[in-house]
Amino acid sequence: MYNTDIPSRAELPSSAQLVRSTLIAATTAAALLVTTILPAEYGIDPTGIGRVLGLTQMGEIKAQLAEEAEQDRLFDQGGTPAAPQAPAAPDQRSSLMDTLLAQIVIAPASAETLPAATLPAQVAQAGRTDETSVTLAPGEGVEVKMEMRKGAQATYSWKTEGGVVNHDTHGEPYDAPNKTHSYSKGRGVASDQGTLQAAFDGNHGWFWRNRGDGTVTVTLSTSGDYENLKRKK
Repeated sequence: MYNTDIPSRAELPSSAQLVRSTLIAATTAAALLVTTILPAEYGIDPTGIGRVLGLTQMGEIKAQLAEEAEQDRLFDQGGTPAAPQAPAAPDQRSSLMDTLLAQIVIAPASAETLPAATLPAQVAQAGRTDETSVTLAPGEGVEVKMEMRKGAQATYSWKTEGGVVNHDTHGEPYDAPNKTHSYSKGRGVASDQGTLQAAFDGNHGWFWRNRGDGTVTVTLSTSGDYENLKRKK
């Protein structure tokens, strides 16, 4: 049997060599952190290299999606969506593939929407007809609600000017105002139409949020069996 020779003391790396190797590894890791990981994961780019490579845009998109998900969570729980804040660092890192997928989801070119309404468009019951417009600054959200009785119907259509919006068509019962029922949702949508049939006595309508950089105007037309069309911040 052949045994490997044990290296002599002279062949072992010196303390200075070990320190130098450690410093080189630490410097390399710090450079990768500043030029790659921080821009791609958190949108933080102190050197500017990340933006040149397109990594900073990924991090900014990821931070925006995290903020928007939190806004949607608060809204789904019946709370009031908070004002937009500066992007915060995520608690956990996601892979580069997750970043690319997030960029595809948010890209304006896709502009795909979720189903517009749970019910097919129908002729609404006789009632009132209204048209109203709301203007949203970047990051701003607004609600427009109708008071409706269970089973009442209203046809609606809305469109945007100046950009697209995220929307949630939903309602809250009179007896449980913090319990939200969503009829449909969409991201990056320029228009929507359909028939809203009230699932219960309560307030029913739309929440829009402008996630773009410019002002967006939403024009809503409604007709049917409802009353007290109201705008809420």
